[in-house]
Amino acid sequence: MKVLLISILKFGLGILYAPIKLFKTKNRIVYLSRQSNDKSLDMRLLEEAVKKECPNTEQVFRLRMIPDGFFGKISYCFSVIGDMYYLATSKVAILDTYSITVSCLRHKKSLKVIQMWHALGALKKFGLQSVGTKEGRDEKVSRAMCMHKNYDYVLAPSKKTAKFYMEAFGCDSSKIKICSLPRVDDILTDNNASSRFFSENPGLSHDKIVLYLPTFRDREAYVAEMLKVEFRGLEGYHLIISAHPLFSKIKVEDEFSYSGRFSTYDLMKVADVIITDYSACAFEASVLMKPLYFFVPDYDEYSKERGINVELKEEMPTATFEDAEQLVNSIKSNNYDFDSLYKFKSDYVENTKANNAEILAKFISMLV
Repeated sequence: MKVLLISILKFGLGILYAPIKLFKTKNRIVYLSRQSNDKSLDMRLLEEAVKKECPNTEQVFRLRMIPDGFFGKISYCFSVIGDMYYLATSKVAILDTYSITVSCLRHKKSLKVIQMWHALGALKKFGLQSVGTKEGRDEKVSRAMCMHKNYDYVLAPSKKTAKFYMEAFGCDSSKIKICSLPRVDDILTDNNASSRFFSENPGLSHDKIVLYLPTFRDREAYVAEMLKVEFRGLEGYHLIISAHPLFSKIKVEDEFSYSGRFSTYDLMKVADVIITDYSACAFEASVLMKPLYFFVPDYDEYSKERGINVELKEEMPTATFEDAEQLVNSIKSNNYDFDSLYKFKSDYVENTKANNAEILAKFISMLV
């Protein structure tokens, strides 16, 4: 039934789109996302770079998460019609997630679609890689939704990750553009994050800040509790838990929090040590060359259920732990293998200079 409804929806959208495509194409770039109702950091940085590179090019943002409830989804359908208009009248479309209007419709040949994705790399399987898995879409539904079709270019942060992106988006190497996301520019830019943080959290200025960045998953709360037990009352260290703001079920008590408003990238700059699991933030953290650890007590289960692209135990063996006590002991030893971290960073994020937005804007300028 679900596949039938999707097929009917696609047919209806195609009928609506045919006359809309008669509108004249303008010197315009349209950004689309279901990740947030606001511009992502990547989009904000790219917008500014494009303004400098292509000052006469209009930039339009069509950003909307799918609302809950029946009426919310009805209102979203109307916004899809607006998306179709801008796809029909733009020269370039840039998206950071799957878009039904991009993948399911037949567009003008003049439209170029760039998939930049919303993560810097892919530690865990994603997109078409995860179809048919516990956390991925059903195979029949995926085919009906034309998942990740119609991309002209796919951004990948390194040659090593290109293989993962080709599998995730069903494309060949000719569509891969090696380029780090603009967020790398921000990560590498000194914005006085540390001084701002400690001015609002003076009581933490003498502690080593350990930042925990877990990926959203079923066992996240249980895994977080293991770390809390080890860090609770540990002298000289302060654990900060930065969980997913919308979906996480982790309870973050005051002793594992902080005062003030700081982005994840600000917290990375503040931290002395960074712990994650299967999150792509590992690649972002590696750019800073700070001790980076992987706490993965559910490694075997997660690898089987979701699938991973990076074999952590092979690539970062001295920084990957399934036992919380052993992890904390390693952190306390101050004996970190920076050679392995440097190789990890070099393999997965090729350009670690603060010019990625500029590079991408120059590429886009050739398409408009």
